[in-house]
Amino acid sequence: MRTDETRYAEWPVRPYSKRELAMAYAPEISPVSALNRLAEWIRYNERLFRELGDTGYRPRQRVFTSLQVELIFRYLGRP
Repeated sequence: MRTDETRYAEWPVRPYSKRELAMAYAPEISPVSALNRLAEWIRYNERLFRELGDTGYRPRQRVFTSLQVELIFRYLGRP
């Protein structure tokens, strides 16, 4: 079992491509399916979606900023 400290070291808050982060959350499925799953999680988590919007997030962007990654980790946990 990984400790929180290990998770923080493995997944520091920094910019990530959407594909990279999606594959981290769902490594067992195809990249396209992982991207769709992450997009769905974001879309259906109203608070996360709203807070991401406040940072300038747009669904078509290809890279999450550090601030956006921090929010995703807060709401979805680290991969």
